[in-house]
Amino acid sequence: MSSATNTISIHRPELLRFPRDAAAVVVVAAANHTKFQRVTTASWTMAMDSKKSSFGNYNTSKKNKKEEVSIIPHWESSSSSSSDFRFDRLQPSDQELGTDQKRLKFGHYVARQALLDEEFWTAAWLRAESHWENRANERYVDNFKRKFADQEFNAIKRRSRGQIGQKCTCIVTVMKEVKNVKRTVIKSVVGTLDLSIRYMLHGETFPGERVRAHLFCSINRTDPNKYGYIANLCVIKSARRRGIARNMLHFAVESAKSESVEQVYVHVHRSNIPALELYQKMGFEIVEEASSQLVEDQTFLLCLKT
Repeated sequence: MSSATNTISIHRPELLRFPRDAAAVVVVAAANHTKFQRVTTASWTMAMDSKKSSFGNYNTSKKNKKEEVSIIPHWESSSSSSSDFRFDRLQPSDQELGTDQKRLKFGHYVARQALLDEEFWTAAWLRAESHWENRANERYVDNFKRKFADQEFNAIKRRSRGQIGQKCTCIVTVMKEVKNVKRTVIKSVVGTLDLSIRYMLHGETFPGERVRAHLFCSINRTDPNKYGYIANLCVIKSARRRGIARNMLHFAVESAKSESVEQVYVHVHRSNIPALELYQKMGFEIVEEASSQLVEDQTFLLCLKT
């Protein structure tokens, strides 16, 4: 895989398994938010120096503007057929989102929690594109991507309802609101990841340590055993190498810290060198004891202490 086409990360699958030679393994994730559902935790907004962004100027050329368009297919499916789902829905303004919405502004982008079904759908499609990125010439690949995106969309919504022992948030990066410029939701989303807040099982020192735990093994619901888990980090091809993945990670880590989390984990495939380098630059370290158990899956477990 060339460095220009590297998918940002590959994580250990949780609910769906795919062939090991996949360009990216995607974990099904979460979400069932109503329109403009707002975050109830304390509000905070961070701004970063836009000069550090390599995106340049919005008005550099028409060609650059075209490259920013996220090509999301429009078709009727069981997921997108609800009366509230519209492919032409406009990107909500900052005023509509409300001041209590957590966000991280950097360059020409904003990282925040996904709120609309259209954002969940775009996140699901980006993950499908990532999974089949280097297999575009395979037979029926478009049908596979559509089926995967449909399943992923529903999985994201289910996960966000919350499961025993964990809370999951779908995070997206969208283009900043620009005066007199209207964009649809599906053309504004350029990146996504999932952040789960979980608890260790009794006796665990890292996630997955008790791989053969009893079905009814109890969860240790105390703050020292609470941790964050990141999965499904991917960025649209036309917007890579602009700091989007790094800033989404920073936003996810800060969100985890606001939940009193002291450790954040992520699984990365051993062959995904760009992803390993990105996480290590962010301060993640390989959990040697855990990774020795993941030799068969060719996966590392990394941890960041907040």
